[in-house]
Amino acid sequence: MGIKLQALRNFDAFPRAEDHLLQKTFSGAVVSIIGLSIMATLFVHELKYYLTTYTVHQMSVDLERGETLPIHINVTFPSLPCEVLSVDAIDLSGKHEVDLDTNIWKLHVDSEGHILGTSEFLTDLVEKEHSTQEHDGDKDHHEDSSHKKHDQGVSFGTDAKKMIENTKQAIEKGQGCRVYGVLDVQRVAGNFHISVHGLNILVAQQIFGVSSNVNVSHVIHDLSFGPKYPGIHNPLDGTTRILHEASGTFKYYIKIVPTEYRYLNKDVLPTNQFSVAEYFVPLKDADRSWPAIFFLYDLSPIAVTIKEERRSFLHFITRLCAVLGGTFALTGMLDRWMFRFLESFAKPKARSTMR
Repeated sequence: MGIKLQALRNFDAFPRAEDHLLQKTFSGAVVSIIGLSIMATLFVHELKYYLTTYTVHQMSVDLERGETLPIHINVTFPSLPCEVLSVDAIDLSGKHEVDLDTNIWKLHVDSEGHILGTSEFLTDLVEKEHSTQEHDGDKDHHEDSSHKKHDQGVSFGTDAKKMIENTKQAIEKGQGCRVYGVLDVQRVAGNFHISVHGLNILVAQQIFGVSSNVNVSHVIHDLSFGPKYPGIHNPLDGTTRILHEASGTFKYYIKIVPTEYRYLNKDVLPTNQFSVAEYFVPLKDADRSWPAIFFLYDLSPIAVTIKEERRSFLHFITRLCAVLGGTFALTGMLDRWMFRFLESFAKPKARSTMR
């Protein structure tokens, strides 16, 4: 039995030295403190690394059909009052909506960008005035320009005149408008634009004179196609485009990528991310169009799934043992080297003292 126990002791990988052979040194204490500090730091780092989630991206064919696409907009026009701005949308299905007012709000802002108060939505008052003019006959279109201007001034109702006057005063004061809200459009390619297209052309001419006087400078605070998830970056957020001289039309070509974000607790957030290319078309003297901001979007056939995941506990233990064991071994080697180095200096001094 004793022979078997002796054979078993031979497998001991941690032999114990006799107490009288152990020597505690000042250098060993310094190395031990340094080693413990390093191991504590590495332990905290590895614990944070284990508790921190990471994301895995997967791509697949987009199979979603028949759903709506939410468009969150928050844009400020520092040089255009709310009374002249309208939000229009059109898609490939043939749906065309002018001056959308459902879930779209407009706020008056001063020259510093501070909100003055809510504004009313554009009404069809100007269109009614235009219809009244058309009912009177087409003979007015064949009169000379001076008679046209006179007739226009007479045909405008009191409300229309008041709106024109208020708009001119707002432009002179440097007031602008912030347009924000949510557009629910069909899940097909299309575009939406913000401009003065909701106005009757005659009213627009009364306010601005010519189209080149329409300043579509803008600041995009937020533009997204769905709720935001952790780590998302919308490329148009914070975009500022200010025109000082020439006017024109801004066009943003957007490629939407359907995205599904899966949280660690299995909750699923359907949303979209996108890329964008920007173009500016200066307004020429011969152009009869009015400046605007166009957002032309198309959907990618590839969908992206982003999943939150956490590293396994076994992976954490493996890394922890590796860093702590490596630190312990390294400090042990450092202690032996320092002990031998100090001992080599101590021996010559001892010999010289004996002599």
